[in-house]
Amino acid sequence: MPSKPYGMICALSKACEIVEPRWTLLILNEIWSGYTRFSDIRRGVGNISPSVLSKRLAEMEKAGLIERIEDRAKGSVDYVRTQMAIDLEPAMDALAIWAQRHIDAEVALSDGEIGDMMQFFCQKVRTTDFPTRRVVMRLHFADETGPYPTWWLLAAPGAAPEICVEVPDFDVDLYVETTKVSWNALYYGRSTVAREIDAGRLFVTGDAVLLRSMDKWLPRSVYAEVEGIRMLPAAE
Repeated sequence: MPSKPYGMICALSKACEIVEPRWTLLILNEIWSGYTRFSDIRRGVGNISPSVLSKRLAEMEKAGLIERIEDRAKGSVDYVRTQMAIDLEPAMDALAIWAQRHIDAEVALSDGEIGDMMQFFCQKVRTTDFPTRRVVMRLHFADETGPYPTWWLLAAPGAAPEICVEVPDFDVDLYVETTKVSWNALYYGRSTVAREIDAGRLFVTGDAVLLRSMDKWLPRSVYAEVEGIRMLPAAE
């Protein structure tokens, strides 16, 4: 995949030539998570342009990591992993665990587009632990410098939750004031609700049931329970 090989004959150098180009492992991770369509992969990966994603997918197909499946009747294209890519799962898993244990929380959590964060939150929030009625949540991120530091989550029984940046015509049940780093720390197990409140990075007020059950409905990474995880400092 790189234009110029390392010029070394060893197993590691050859593996790097296949998986090292930027975005490769992240694209595989999205497909691993069940996203097979171009638009879904791009949304999940983040700051990748359509042209770069197209190029990388073509390179990965050529390298044997993925298979491109076109359904002419539906006009759809899906990308699925080959066994070659599936065999990479233990290595990718080990890298994620290594990052949780060895990369400082402030560094690991500093990036992230607010729009992508909120879309992910909307998809993963555990609405089954909400009260069986409409729930409206207002989330404000003090460290967001873009045009939309405030977001609203709307969830109703029997319907998929929605996220928006326009003030909804409903009363708000829960107000959340935080930072992107603090919010991401909760997802990745780098902190807890209690620690973030004590540190002054998380302020929550509103419905008592939602407050009490926050640890239940907040989504958490599969790597949040890694032993030896490097935590966000308890106080600034």
